[in-house]
Amino acid sequence: MSEARVERRLAAVLAADVAGYSRLMGADEVGTLAALKALRREIVDPAIAASKGRIVKTTGDGMLVEFASIVDAVDCAMAVQVKMTERDRSPNITFRMGINVGDIIIDGGDIFGEGVNVAARVENECEPGAVYLSDDAYRQVRGKTSFVFDDLGERQLKNIDRPVRIYAVRCSADSKSSTSAFAYTNRPLPLPDKPSIAVLPFQNMSDDPEQEYFADGMVEEITTALSRIKWLFVIARNSSFTYKGRTVDVKQVGRELGVRYVLEGSVRKAGNRVRITGQLIDAITGAHLWAEHFDGFLENVFELQDSVAISVCGVIEPALQAAEIRRSENRPTNDLAAYDLYLRSLALTFAWERSSVIRAIDLLEQAIQRDPQYGPALALEAMCYQNLHINGWSKAEDADYRLSVDLARRALRVAGDDPIVLSTAAHALGYFEENINPAIALIERALELNPSSATSWYRSGTLRLWAGQPELAIQHFETSLRLNPRRSGPGLFGIGLGHFFARRFDKAAELLLQSMQETPNWAPTYRFLASCYAHMDRLDDGRKMVERLRSITPIVVPSAAAHWRNPEDRALYFDGLRLAAGE
Repeated sequence: MSEARVERRLAAVLAADVAGYSRLMGADEVGTLAALKALRREIVDPAIAASKGRIVKTTGDGMLVEFASIVDAVDCAMAVQVKMTERDRSPNITFRMGINVGDIIIDGGDIFGEGVNVAARVENECEPGAVYLSDDAYRQVRGKTSFVFDDLGERQLKNIDRPVRIYAVRCSADSKSSTSAFAYTNRPLPLPDKPSIAVLPFQNMSDDPEQEYFADGMVEEITTALSRIKWLFVIARNSSFTYKGRTVDVKQVGRELGVRYVLEGSVRKAGNRVRITGQLIDAITGAHLWAEHFDGFLENVFELQDSVAISVCGVIEPALQAAEIRRSENRPTNDLAAYDLYLRSLALTFAWERSSVIRAIDLLEQAIQRDPQYGPALALEAMCYQNLHINGWSKAEDADYRLSVDLARRALRVAGDDPIVLSTAAHALGYFEENINPAIALIERALELNPSSATSWYRSGTLRLWAGQPELAIQHFETSLRLNPRRSGPGLFGIGLGHFFARRFDKAAELLLQSMQETPNWAPTYRFLASCYAHMDRLDDGRKMVERLRSITPIVVPSAAAHWRNPEDRALYFDGLRLAAGE
């Protein structure tokens, strides 16, 4: 360095890069570069200018920015991240941002020193779509902004002598800015106040790639078994399955899902024998707490699943080792062919497409023919017919009603204390039957049996919406999102409807748009957005929603909506929808 040009000063430093840059470039180099240039031009550079920042340098995937004020640095970073959640995610580019306050050395136009190094290392720790602060930055900014700061604990950063405590920044729940979706989907998750676990997808070690669903089903059953333990916080299967097919860092998984323990493993199926291998890892320290394998015949597969779950529970809380899981006493079916058919139907049921739901019904019919008392299959088929009805995907709506109610009642006769059967049947009956109170009682029973079921909390939120209780519905959807943070679309849809019926149309539209990214074929989202825009005097936007709706279903305005029990709610919904549709 030239001594004549060197200057020292205290500054706030923001380091940012693109998560998964190499993967994005490998998939579409030209498209990724074009998208990055557009994001710089439309979002990043204007935010930096507005916050009086100076871009020190850029790399292919990163950027270093200097600010005179830590408040300006945080405001800029959060403005960028919020804007990123509102854009069309194609390609799926997300930024990670780390901020530090410290001494920097200025040499010409470049900056060096520990103030810069710590910012870069904090950014390395950051999750995609988030903003992290060093402890020095946090001490300077706390009490000076409306943002909320979550303590993520001390980290030993590479090439930094001292441990650095890191804080994640998120928008407050009552923020007036356009940040509601960001606050729900990107906030770092603190550990619950009880033991918490995520079961990652098991690797299929079988020779037959078509048996992938069998390995997935093993994880589903183990997750369900663990969820029956009321003192254990269990992340939902479909959040865990966002890691399927990926090489993952268990510590990162723990931070992203907000859990202390991670269970991973493999399934090897050969002929009529199966081996399940599992290992339990402390996601905070990375320590391996337990590893075991279980061999057996396919006809004993349910006992194998229970053995894995019992062993995990014994490690997590030795004092409760006696609280064994007796799934074998309430086994849903002894027919493994019916079980396989049910597993195949699960993914199809929640694909949010007409053809997938029709295929799921066919598989479930086959399962029920093999075992007429198979409660999970009966309840799931009831919900499939309800999905056809609510989307306008069937011309025989009366038949859908009769089939759904009949299947739900048959499921309840064999449900016993199976919380998933209870909640699934409640969802179908709460939609079709005039009196919603019995369905609410069923869902409350399901939650008593399994308070860690994200699915049951989601369905409870739905029933509360139908019953005209939007504020309570929002609470239940938020609980579902906490248990299933990686499957946000349906939850955001439900929260959006809660705000719609509470007449908070701006926030409702924000969340409904966010949910649409995950479930683009779900007709009710378009109907409610059209109605919402009409009530906001944004008729042009409402008409656009109606046009997009017509590509999904010919039914724009349903002939009836009796499941909305509150007459004022029905009027609010239909008045706006008819106005947008020009009826």
